[in-house]
Amino acid sequence: MADKLILVLDEGTTSTRAMLYTLAGEWIATEQHDITQCYPQPGWVEHDANEIWERTLACAQVMVERAGGAERIAAIGVTNQRETVVAWDKATGQPLGKAIVWQDRRTDAQCQQLRAGGHEAAVQSATGLLLDPYFSATKMAWMLRNIDGAEALGDRLAFGTIESWLVWNLTGGLHISDVSNASRTSLLALTGQSWDDGLCDLFGVPRMALPEVVASTGVFGTTKPELFGTPIPITGLAGDQQSATIGQGCFDVGQTKATLGTGAFILANMGQNPPRSEHRLLGTVLCEVNGTRSFALEGSVFVAGSLVKWLRDSIGLLGNAAESEALARSVPDSGGVVVVPALSGLGAPYWLPDARGSITGLSFATTRAHIVRASLESVANVFHDLGRAFGADGAPWSVLRLDGGMSANDWIAQDIADVLNIPCERPSDVETTARGAAILAAIGSGHYGSLEEARAMVSPIQTFDPQMDSAARDQRLGQWTKALAC
Repeated sequence: MADKLILVLDEGTTSTRAMLYTLAGEWIATEQHDITQCYPQPGWVEHDANEIWERTLACAQVMVERAGGAERIAAIGVTNQRETVVAWDKATGQPLGKAIVWQDRRTDAQCQQLRAGGHEAAVQSATGLLLDPYFSATKMAWMLRNIDGAEALGDRLAFGTIESWLVWNLTGGLHISDVSNASRTSLLALTGQSWDDGLCDLFGVPRMALPEVVASTGVFGTTKPELFGTPIPITGLAGDQQSATIGQGCFDVGQTKATLGTGAFILANMGQNPPRSEHRLLGTVLCEVNGTRSFALEGSVFVAGSLVKWLRDSIGLLGNAAESEALARSVPDSGGVVVVPALSGLGAPYWLPDARGSITGLSFATTRAHIVRASLESVANVFHDLGRAFGADGAPWSVLRLDGGMSANDWIAQDIADVLNIPCERPSDVETTARGAAILAAIGSGHYGSLEEARAMVSPIQTFDPQMDSAARDQRLGQWTKALAC
């Protein structure tokens, strides 16, 4: 078995990828296809669920061929954009409409109504989550009310997050959701083994439409023979941020990672104690391995890499994303320009869904480089506020482990270390989301007995030590606080 490979399906927000790893953690190859972004009206974000499946399958088939056939694949691990919801007909396997993406804000009115009814404290106590359109439950309720024929389907109706949708299609009808994704729906209590009836009733989601909740590792099912030639077991499942935490080797209490992708997500390992935040952070399930459930404290930032994409595609300040680093280095500072990156509201620790982005401090001396630099600086500025919240909740950062595509920018990695005034570590392979899924799949297939045994699959690191003097840091954070208040 040692010469076999792990196939990872990494379903992101803007692309889907299939990746091959050895059981020792060596990356072999990647196939990637973009995912179409649909914005039918302000605040709405949708994906085509059939496109997700078809492009994921196409990527997987290329990787299976690259591996030398399905017989060379020991197991499949799946990791995915969380909170995004698909509704489909169990009889036909066809989606009832577009998938509602995690960034979508259309259910804000329902969240406000529930908040006004005094339900947020109870929901947070049970699930670790706040009442926000970000989470899956209100998306499901919206689909039930607004998609023609959804309610009439009865027990044929299926809801699922993206890993659930992919497993259904891979296996030909297995309807499951792993505990890390299930914990992001607002329908699973942090310590619950299955869906909570009271929460389902509160949000208006029929329990019979929901998948079975399973652990993060195990032999969940096998792929249909016609997909790859030979059935392949599916043995690892995790939401992308939990998977990245595992891929970073944050196996011990207090170890913290920050993934810089479309958004930015900071998770601190809290061990077996369910976190209860007093500072607008989230409690979530990290993973469940060998019958033991671990938890994490999380801060979710809605806009990070998507801000660079906006600079490039929407307002033309960048020719390509890589140009942002050179522009940031071309000026000594932002020239007093501050960008508040609230293009889809502000997430943790502010939770202001109606907030909108702003650029302040402009003058005739402002150049394109100043605006781009200020945009990149906004990542560290938000992280600073998040760091204070984590510390107040009993999870202070002594080191922050960075990953995700945006962290490959050395300037950003150094800027975060400077503003937080702590060392930041970055692995040689920043695609830790896929690596985490490979680790879980390797455990689920029996190659490793535990996370600690699988530590050899974690990448080596590079360290960025803080270099900014305290006066410059204080001045910049003062400008940030003033811009937030505008």
